[in-house]
Amino acid sequence: GVSLLVAGTDGDGTPRLYQVDPSGAYFGWKATAIGKNYINAKNFLEKRYQDDMELEDAIHTALLTLREGFEGEMNSHNIEVGVVRNGKFNVLTPAQIQDYLDEAN
Repeated sequence: GVSLLVAGTDGDGTPRLYQVDPSGAYFGWKATAIGKNYINAKNFLEKRYQDDMELEDAIHTALLTLREGFEGEMNSHNIEVGVVRNGKFNVLTPAQIQDYLDEAN
């Protein structure tokens, strides 16, 4: 089966993140991970996530989490980063992702 992470906003603009399992069950999260090595990624997020994080810090935390379990070289062409901001979902461009990766190094 396939699990999905679905991000969006409530009617009042509150960001939401849900995990949907193959059974149809769904769970709300503030931060989570699915896929290979998800247990280590969830532990990493539990240690670093804070409710009052700025968006920039959240993106850096997401990239650090991804890097922990990434096989091979992680670069702006083999990952995607999506952001829910002001009620809209946007995917960062490779150039934007590269800027964040450069800052993290």
